[in-house]
Amino acid sequence: MYDDDPLSRMDAAPPPPARPAAYLDGLNPSQRAAVEALDGPVLVLAGAGTGKTRVLTTRLAHLLMTRRAAPFQILAVTFTNKAAREMRERVAALVGVEPEGWWLGTFHALAARILRRHAELVGLKSNFTILDTDDQIRLVKQLLEADNIDAKKWPPRQILGVIERWKDRGLTPDRLSESDGGDVAGGRVVALYRAYQDRLRTLNACDFGDLLLHNLTIFQSHADVLAEYHRKFRYILVDEYQDTNVAQYLWLRILAQASKNICCVGDEDQSIYAWRGAEIGNILRFEADFPGAAVIKLEQNYRSTGNILAAASGLIANNKGRLGKTLWTSADGGEPVRVKAVWDGEEEARWAADEIEALQRKGVSLGSMAVLVRAGFQTREFEERFITLGLPYKVIGGPRFYERQEIRDAMAYLRVVHQPDDDLAFERIINVPKRGIGPAALQTLYQTARFRGTPLAEAGWALTETDELKPKLRNTLRSLLQDFHRWRALAQTAPHTDLARMVLDESGYTRMWQEDKTPEAPGRLENLKELITAMAEFENLGGFLEHVALVMENAEAAGVDQVTLMTLHGAKGLEFDIVFLPGWEEGVFPNQRALDETGIAGLEEERRLAYVGLTRARKRAYVSHAANRRLYGNWVSAIPSRFIDELPGDAVEAEAQSGLFAGASGAGGQAGFGGFRESPRFDFRAPQRQAPMRGVTLEGTAYHVEARPRPDAPYAKGARVFHQKFGYGTVVAIEQDKLSIDFDQSGNKKVMDSFVMPAEKAG
Repeated sequence: MYDDDPLSRMDAAPPPPARPAAYLDGLNPSQRAAVEALDGPVLVLAGAGTGKTRVLTTRLAHLLMTRRAAPFQILAVTFTNKAAREMRERVAALVGVEPEGWWLGTFHALAARILRRHAELVGLKSNFTILDTDDQIRLVKQLLEADNIDAKKWPPRQILGVIERWKDRGLTPDRLSESDGGDVAGGRVVALYRAYQDRLRTLNACDFGDLLLHNLTIFQSHADVLAEYHRKFRYILVDEYQDTNVAQYLWLRILAQASKNICCVGDEDQSIYAWRGAEIGNILRFEADFPGAAVIKLEQNYRSTGNILAAASGLIANNKGRLGKTLWTSADGGEPVRVKAVWDGEEEARWAADEIEALQRKGVSLGSMAVLVRAGFQTREFEERFITLGLPYKVIGGPRFYERQEIRDAMAYLRVVHQPDDDLAFERIINVPKRGIGPAALQTLYQTARFRGTPLAEAGWALTETDELKPKLRNTLRSLLQDFHRWRALAQTAPHTDLARMVLDESGYTRMWQEDKTPEAPGRLENLKELITAMAEFENLGGFLEHVALVMENAEAAGVDQVTLMTLHGAKGLEFDIVFLPGWEEGVFPNQRALDETGIAGLEEERRLAYVGLTRARKRAYVSHAANRRLYGNWVSAIPSRFIDELPGDAVEAEAQSGLFAGASGAGGQAGFGGFRESPRFDFRAPQRQAPMRGVTLEGTAYHVEARPRPDAPYAKGARVFHQKFGYGTVVAIEQDKLSIDFDQSGNKKVMDSFVMPAEKAG
């Protein structure tokens, strides 16, 4: 048991309210109304910067101070552990003591706490294990193999993604028909889901989605258990309600059935996580789910200037799926939102960096400024400009551009093309994507290279001519080395950007990310495209590689006071004095993929993301868009985002470089560069494999590397030797450091002399 609260205490009538403390005095009327509306369902629509956290924590303290409930009778749900810690600390400060026994935490943490008490009701033991993503993928792979399903055609990660989406919607296998899975895994994905759940029970394990799913099963199948929690939780508080998925919504609704004392705090205008299962409809239909609910709007903003709020409010008013509220502030209007039109992405980064330096000279700290981008690939030009100027910066929510996994992998391929002796780079990508070159084969490769005193690639050539590796593995290694030899020859004549595309495509690296079904995969492909764009600024591959090495070195020397670079998704919940919002162009923002996949719903979520970006700014907001973008090495004409056209003119100041038009139609001017009533569609998908370049032929090329002569010959014909894999044998021929040996049990094999020892030493 996790609690010391007998049911008699739960059922006891609450004591009379105590005299309210002074903590209510600092609240504005709307905030105080949200704190004091304790009975019945309450929806608090908390706009950006309106004191949402203060309302939540004060409401919790008010429940305790008025003795409406004991700590263990309150269920308080957050989305992050950080938010739970902050709430716990603030409530303790208000009531003067750390409350004991209360239920405050994330959905998963609270659901796990309930599940451990009742695990046997869903076929588990209380000490069940919670699997991480790697364990889940491995389990799905085993199931695919058992069912003879091609894991290359249907990657385990993709199958797991389908299962997770069902769990987010509260769907167990018995609630699905075979047709619900479509043609995924040959129409067998529902059966795989069923087998996956059975296997989890056998392992006494569950995944994160199961925590809520099993809770729902228990509550729906065991009325006595549900009744216990109905008696237990007198009050339920929920933070960030707009981000709940269907399973979380069902869990909250079923727990609130009895008391109806549920208070959900959220902002439909900041619902930006549909891609990970968030359902904005949950907050939009709150009044229908809980008839008679009180809806309290927090509209007084304590963060931003009047002009920033006017711009954000004017923009978000274009969304249809919202409950409606208008932010206002008692502060002055402040500076208008600046909309800047520039020629290209490089000029955009240069302009932003100049503005940041000018503000720094006026005493504004770098730490109070942020550049918020729609997609991770956009940071590259800003990073390089900041490094050129020696302007310290940090990337939040992810590594710097050249430190990202996909960029390091791609750079490793290019380093080996440029310098075949680069063992560190070769080691990184020899099995990326997976080629079956596992630890045992790598150990053989390392041993050969050390003994011969040669680079790994040269050692690899030598091993392709012996029997140390299995035939299939030898062919795989030979094919990879031949590819590098061919790419190296092409590097002499082909443009380095074309060469990079070819290497990434023909190596299978691009295809690996195209087939990856995780939410991060599209961003990784965009980053690879941006890498090609970066290369186009240099004359050759060598110059680019040297530039990156210097960039990485300078990055390590960054100072303490730093500009923040991050995505808009990562910026939710944060605030800065100065915010730069680059790349407001059709296809970039709103993101074309979001429009293609979800239409109007995707557009409205993109607009909410723009609203989030603007409302991160306290004092100044800068929006910029470029007339041209270099995407995957190709120039495209960029059209200003429709969001610029939706900004109210009286809150915006538009300007442009010479020869460019700037402004939003809302400001009474032209919509950017000639308007965009019909927006062109940018194709942000990875291009198909490039056709072979004309005028380049590799016919007749010999893929053979001469072995270095050995200073001595440790073995002679007729010598008895021992090989750990093939056993005892007799040397029948010698070719430099390669021996032909007639093994007693394995027949004639050709091996490296470094892999054998005299027979007398083996016994």
